[in-house]
Amino acid sequence: MTAPSLASYVTKRPWLSKLLKPVAGWYSNAALYRQMGLKADDLISEENADVLKALGRLTPKESYDRIYRIRRATQLSLQQKILPKNEWTKPEEDVQYLSPILEAIEAEAKEKQALDTLVPSKASH
Repeated sequence: MTAPSLASYVTKRPWLSKLLKPVAGWYSNAALYRQMGLKADDLISEENADVLKALGRLTPKESYDRIYRIRRATQLSLQQKILPKNEWTKPEEDVQYLSPILEAIEAEAKEKQALDTLVPSKASH
């Protein structure tokens, strides 16, 4: 299950979006994941069945790239280093690749639950 998001609330209010954009950029830089070559979706824990399903739906290239980024970041962490600035993940490269799949899986689960609990009613004559 993904965390609740206020993104739709913020995007509907341009003044709030404009106010929060610098804070979001600062937070992303402070988190250091971009300096280690990671994307935000690389930080999603794999301890959830839905996440494992989503990882299974990635293309082979996306899956390989994810594993490469995580292994490189682990090695950098062990060495207590960060990448050279030209190798950092740029904000425009930090796109969600796993979250949309997770949302689709959750929607499928809700739909399945709704269909499994459907109670048939008698047709009126």
